Amino acid sequence: MTPLYTAHASARGGREGVAASDDGRLEVRLSTPKELGGGGGEGTNPEQLFAAGYSACFLGALKFVAAQDKVALPADASIEAKVGIGKRDDGAGFGLVVELKANLPGLTREQATDLVHKADGVCPYSHAIRGNVQVTLSV
Repeated sequence: MTPLYTAHASARGGREGVAASDDGRLEVRLSTPKELGGGGGEGTNPEQLFAAGYSACFLGALKFVAAQDKVALPADASIEAKVGIGKRDDGAGFGLVVELKANLPGLTREQATDLVHKADGVCPYSHAIRGNVQVTLSV
């Protein structure tokens, strides 16, 4: 695969530091949630960043497949992403679980479900984690 675009970012200080893009457009403070043993500071965390990125990317994939199917997505279409982190069942480390909920007002449940499953097939986030992360899709 030849990338069409490559993002560049780095982090310092781990979960209690800063993450930033090389072009200065993104810079966020990081804090460890209390549920993971941290202080729950004012910063964000990798799971929130992943949820934001995945939901935006998945909505882009929905727009792509809707256009292919000549279906007009509502202007207020949205994706809610929940990203959980916990100890893996094999005890070897940590893993993620993801829930994606599509809000597609004005479409039938059948239309929305069809588009969501097609979007899951083309979304690069979905492709990257398929087989490694439990993902639940709903409409």
